[in-house]
Amino acid sequence: MTATTLHHGGMAPTEDRRQRKARRTREAMAAAALDLILERGLTAVTVEEIAERADVTRRTFSRHFNGKEDAALDATRADGVRINAALRARPADEPPLLAYRNAVGEWLTAREALGPAAAEQWRALLRLVDTEPALFAAYERIRVDAQGESVAIIADRLGTDPARDLRPAVVVGAAAGMLTAALCGWAREEHRDAGGLTGWVDRAYDALTDQIGSGRG
Repeated sequence: MTATTLHHGGMAPTEDRRQRKARRTREAMAAAALDLILERGLTAVTVEEIAERADVTRRTFSRHFNGKEDAALDATRADGVRINAALRARPADEPPLLAYRNAVGEWLTAREALGPAAAEQWRALLRLVDTEPALFAAYERIRVDAQGESVAIIADRLGTDPARDLRPAVVVGAAAGMLTAALCGWAREEHRDAGGLTGWVDRAYDALTDQIGSGRG
């Protein structure tokens, strides 16, 4: 059993040498998949080429990923994990919708710290997801899994059963929809907005809360 240390957004296991090596191997394969697919397009890249660029065997690749789409979207999967870890760590008395918004803010701060080159690569991937059905399907599976975990977290915060109480699913559906709208707008914009993705998220959240407010009374 490994020890645990407290990190911003939740508890994370301290890695031993073997785990660090496995993580770095996975990261190398994911980076190779993303680079190759953005360079050539999804259909022009094989798993064997990804493995070769990452300097691993085809068998090693298959131990970590179901396919090239899965590998290229590995950071997206990690994003969902980080948002949910931040959501789980939000104060218990924070309203669920605000808790999700603040969790997204924590994740976004970490994302933006990676720098503009990483952001541009991410934008390119999101645009490619719109045009490649296989990549879109893999992206949707990741999104559904992450939102399912978010629903469970919100249900736990509310002390309710999500199978009987619609509130957790409604909150997550609205909040995740807000984030999806922001990501789509940011990825597709022709001219760079000075506010970047943070500005898009702020506007999307404002639009959501404005609609909630306008529906009262």
